[in-house]
Amino acid sequence: MIAKGRKVTGRGEEMAAHYAFSPVDDDVIIKHRLLTRTTTTRGEPPLKKLQKKFISFALEIEKDADNLNDCERLYKALLQEMATFEVPLLKSKAVVDQNLREKVGFNELQTEIQRQIVQAQADIEDLKKQLEQSKIERQHKEECEAIRKLIASQPPRSETQKIISDLEKEIASLEAENATCVRTLDLRKKQFSLLLHVVDELQNTIEDEQKSSVEELRAIIEEQKNSMEDGSGVGSDVMAVD
Repeated sequence: MIAKGRKVTGRGEEMAAHYAFSPVDDDVIIKHRLLTRTTTTRGEPPLKKLQKKFISFALEIEKDADNLNDCERLYKALLQEMATFEVPLLKSKAVVDQNLREKVGFNELQTEIQRQIVQAQADIEDLKKQLEQSKIERQHKEECEAIRKLIASQPPRSETQKIISDLEKEIASLEAENATCVRTLDLRKKQFSLLLHVVDELQNTIEDEQKSSVEELRAIIEEQKNSMEDGSGVGSDVMAVD
């Protein structure tokens, strides 16, 4: 079975990759090679050698001839081949056991790393919240510092209180002066009104006196005129008698 995959190069280009076996088949083949000690190198596989030694020994035993020495020789060769075949198997088993232990350790380490990642993410979120809170607190401190500087730039309370007291006294004095001015103004208004009334009365009196004087003057003139007319009438009578 040939499995095809894709391989990405450093430049980002995709290249087709061909594999002789699929990943599942690779696991089976690797296990089989470990058990049979067969490799892709040259030479006869160890299991086949062991098989040949065993067959030779079995065939030699089945012979009816007196071949004890040959059987013993083939038996020792079989034992030696078995020992030679067993040692790599024991090594492979030890490697497998070690790999299994390392796998368990790696799984535990991966679990611990994942836990630490989750904890680190939680710590990062907490630190973000603390950072935001610190920014708010720093802003409040800066505002308080600005207010403190503004307050420090103002005069002391005693001086401010003295200025306020002086202003209050000045306001009271101005209010008293204003009240005096108001009373004076009212008095002046009343006096001015009285003066206008007196002037009006005086003007009426003068007009009445002027009218009386004119009337008297007219009466005198009228009287003199009447007297003059009466005098001219008497003279004419005298002249007529004469």
